[in-house]
Amino acid sequence: MSAAVVAAGLALSACGGGGGSDAGSGSSGAKNVVAKAKSDKKLVIGIKFDQPGLGQKQADGTYAGFDVDVAKYIAKELGVEESGITWKEAQSAQREDLIKKGEVDFIVATYSITDKRKNEVSFAGPYFIAHQDLLVRADSTDITGPESLTGNKKLCSVKGSTPAQNVKEKYAKEVQLEERGKYTDCVTSLLNKTVDAMTTDDVILGGYAAQQPGKLKLVGKGFTDEKYGVGLKKDDNESITAINNAIKKMQQDGAWKAALEKNVGPSGYKIPEPPAIS
Repeated sequence: MSAAVVAAGLALSACGGGGGSDAGSGSSGAKNVVAKAKSDKKLVIGIKFDQPGLGQKQADGTYAGFDVDVAKYIAKELGVEESGITWKEAQSAQREDLIKKGEVDFIVATYSITDKRKNEVSFAGPYFIAHQDLLVRADSTDITGPESLTGNKKLCSVKGSTPAQNVKEKYAKEVQLEERGKYTDCVTSLLNKTVDAMTTDDVILGGYAAQQPGKLKLVGKGFTDEKYGVGLKKDDNESITAINNAIKKMQQDGAWKAALEKNVGPSGYKIPEPPAIS
């Protein structure tokens, strides 16, 4: 999958959620996701609120992005209309806790499937595969990949995410890691020149590059595979199967590709083939 992203504006259509709330209770009682959806016709779904093209809260209070469209498709396949969805912000460092405490029913928030996370929660999918990359200022010439983050370069990523640790452990041990609460905080630090680069998945970085034409650019050398999954309570096997079936249907009927083209395609990001469901 190409990581090339041009600095063009993302066409973020307002495909926001019914319910429109930023909070809410998750699964009630001992119900799993499938049972709750069937009986209550309501779900609480965790998404990112600050990722252009993926999960973003709009000025009018609606929600837009590829992850949002995936979440809505899954919910409908489970029997819940958009009006029955309550959206809850799921910051990277909070995702496992939100699931384990029952504050959300499931999470669709650029949530990479890792062995460590699978000790705490379960995943359906993957529904997308991204590649870790670097975002730098447009006039930067000395950062050409993770191996060039030497000389005490400052690298920003968000708390609870794996990308910055990947760089520090595998490429440049001397890099100074700056952690922020949200990706937008890293973008601000990069624009203010308090950090030299930002790292996370290429599709996320492409959205921010597109928002800052002529100011930020994607290095374009993806160096990991990040399999995005739908996070839910540990060992909810019935719901895993149902969500996997929904993702497969979305891929097969063209809605998956259409959602990517609408939300991410205008940035220049090359749309990949859908991943096989594990």
